[in-house]
Formats: sequence, structure tokens, C-alpha cells
Amino acid sequence: MKELKLVIQIHCPTKDIIDFCLDPKNTPKWIHSIVIEQTNEWPPRVGTIYRNQNINGVWSEYKVVTFKEDMFELLSTTSTYHVRYTLRPLDTVTSELEYFEWMEEGELAQPFTLDILKKLKTVLEQR
Repeated sequence: MKELKLVIQIHCPTKDIIDFCLDPKNTPKWIHSIVIEQTNEWPPRVGTIYRNQNINGVWSEYKVVTFKEDMFELLSTTSTYHVRYTLRPLDTVTSELEYFEWMEEGELAQPFTLDILKKLKTVLEQR
């Protein structure tokens, strides 16, 4: 698989979702394979580097390449992997999150699953 798009509705305002997803201390709360995430600066902007370590001790690094009020895109610094989070408000308290990941070359090694986004939804809605 070269690309994957997942969409989920979350009972939470768009800004709250973006803020939560961009805060590196929150990543292990909803992506079970990540044990720690760090960033080289705060608040994030285009050029910010995120580093995360998975449960096997392997570190990955991503650079913010697009950052807008309702969307951010990360590019792996070691491969041609991209991921983009786009949010659309459905009303004042509900948003639609589109998660889109793709490879410029090759195939997605470990594509996200809807279960991961459901975990994000659960964590956000229980706050």
C-alpha cells in the first residue's frame, strides 16, 4: 500500500484536537507503539523537528513541513514518508479528522489503523 486515508469524527473543537496532537507528551496516550516523543522547540511551526521512540527502542524523526490553523503535515527526515492531519469543524463542538499518510517511493511499512484514531477520539472525549 502506497497511501492510506482514515477519517473519524471527534466530539471536540478543531483547535483542541490540533493542540493535543501537536503536544509531544500526548502522543503515547493514543499511539500505543510510541513510548516517548520530543520536539526541538515549542510552540511548533514549520521546521520544528519531532522525535519519537517506539516500544522497540527505535527512534524516528519528523519535520513539520506545513502548519495551518486546521492542518499540519510531517515529513520523515530519513525516508519519503509523509503524514497529514486535516481537521474540519462540523459544528462548534464536533470535528472531522482526516489522517492521510503516503510514501513518495515504496510502500507503507506499518500503516495506521482506524483503532489508533478511535483511541485518539476516546482520549480527547474523556478529557
